[in-house]
Order: sequence, then structure tokens, then C-alpha cells
Amino acid sequence: MIRNVLLVLFISSAAVQAQNLFNEAALISNLKFLSSDSLRGRKTGTPESTLAQTFIKDKFSELGLNPFGAGYELPFEFNGRGGEKIKGVNLAGWIEGKKDSYIVISAHYDHVGERNGKIYNGADDNASGTSALFSIVEYFKKNKPEHHIMIVAFDAEEMGLQGSRTFVAHPPVPRNKMIVNLNMDMVARADKGELVACGTFYYPHLKPMLEGITSKQVKLVLSHDDPEKYEGQDNWTYASDHGSFHSAKIPFIYFGVEDHKDYHQPTDDFDLINPEVYKECVRVIVQAAAKIDKELK
Repeated sequence: MIRNVLLVLFISSAAVQAQNLFNEAALISNLKFLSSDSLRGRKTGTPESTLAQTFIKDKFSELGLNPFGAGYELPFEFNGRGGEKIKGVNLAGWIEGKKDSYIVISAHYDHVGERNGKIYNGADDNASGTSALFSIVEYFKKNKPEHHIMIVAFDAEEMGLQGSRTFVAHPPVPRNKMIVNLNMDMVARADKGELVACGTFYYPHLKPMLEGITSKQVKLVLSHDDPEKYEGQDNWTYASDHGSFHSAKIPFIYFGVEDHKDYHQPTDDFDLINPEVYKECVRVIVQAAAKIDKELK
């Protein structure tokens, strides 16, 4: 009888801990702002992109994220499709761990801006991943990690992974100290109750660290990486910024949801996101990041 009571208490305690990994109200509030019309789609090089950068930097500072050097900004420049010079800004900081190696956790904050007079707010793509970054910072600030945690908000993903390519080529720390990239791109609309983790086909040592992680409404599914099973756009190996790390032989896990009808449409708005499902997705990612940090040698 006592054992049954203790079991109930343990299960209840675990459920409470899972619920309190981060400030859930802040997660939703941050998503709402980043996907609002006031940022007009966060296109790289626009004044609204600068507004998004200021918001992200302010959140990093409020949460106590350490900058690399004088600040969070890592500016870069690249040629647009018409040959024009475009300026982008990656935003990065870190949380001190016990080991001198880095787990890089990333999401791109840019989207496609405006087209034909319509604003593409990119709520799922990728205000959802950017807002989740803040929750991950919050978690690891409260729970000291084994490894250093590097947090990166990439710019110009929508223009060909420009921000992450530059970052991997010129990282703020020695490249051999970056032992894995956990990238988030579209992590809110788990309409079928599944969040995909892509990458274990290439890096099977990470698979045991992801198995068994789930939540009430969202199941973590390992897929979209085996080239014999997934071809073309169904293979997500290079679908987002994690592709830049993979090209540099840095292991990765990409968290994302299946494409939906609002992907790259002006209808990818905050109102279409189920807050409870989004919270569950971020809980799963936080738990996965914590387990990888604990078990990765």
C-alpha cells in the first residue's frame, strides 16, 4: 500500500517537472510577437528583420545568456540571386557547462517577408523554433549542463542557409569543439501528434538518446533521413540549417513537423497554432536536449 502511494507521488512529481521545464506563457507570447504583422515576415536585410534581432537580443540578455565577445551579433554578407550584396546577422550566445565542448542548439529567425502585398508571418516557419530557443536557454540556465550550450538564431535560412553556412565556416569557437547541432525549424504544427527527429540514420550513436521521449499529445518519431526510404523533398538531411553542420561532418538532429497547407503561405499565422500542442513539442525538444547533454560523451 505504501509502495503504491510512493509510486503515485513519483509519477505526479515527474509530471509536474515535465510541465515546469520553462515559462509556457512566455513561449506563446514570444511566438505571437515574432509572427505578428509588425515584423512583416522578418525578411533578411529589412528594417523589420532588425526589429526581430533587437527582440531576440533583449530576450537573450534577460535570460542571462553569455555573449561571444562584446555582444550577440555575428554579422555576415552574401550575394543575392541578382548579384546584390545582402547583409545578414546571426545571433549567438552560450551557457557554461562542465565540459569544454559545445552542443549547438539553433533555429532560424528569418522568413520570406512580403509578396504581392501579403505578409508571410511564418508563425510555424520559424517563429516557433526561435521562441523555443528562449525556453531552452531558460531550462539550461536553471539546470547546469554537462557541455557548454551554444544558442544560435540564424539569419537568411530562407535564402539558401546563408547564415548557417557562414557560421560553420567561421564559428566563434574551434569547430572541433562543436560536437552536435540540434536544429529546430517548424516545431509547432504537429497536427497528427508527431514531431520528427531527423538525423539518427547518419549518427546512430544519438538514437538511444532520443528513444522513449514523448509527451501527452506528441510522439517523437525518428525519420526522413534514410536515403533508401526518403527521396527528394521527403529527405530532410539538408532541409534547414542543420545541413550546414552535416556538410562539415558535425552530427545533427533536426526537429520539425510535416509540411502543412500553410507552409510558405501567407496563412502561416499565429492563430492557426494550437498552443497546447506547441508547448508539448517544445517540452519534448527540451527533454531530448537535456538527455543528449547528459549522455553524450
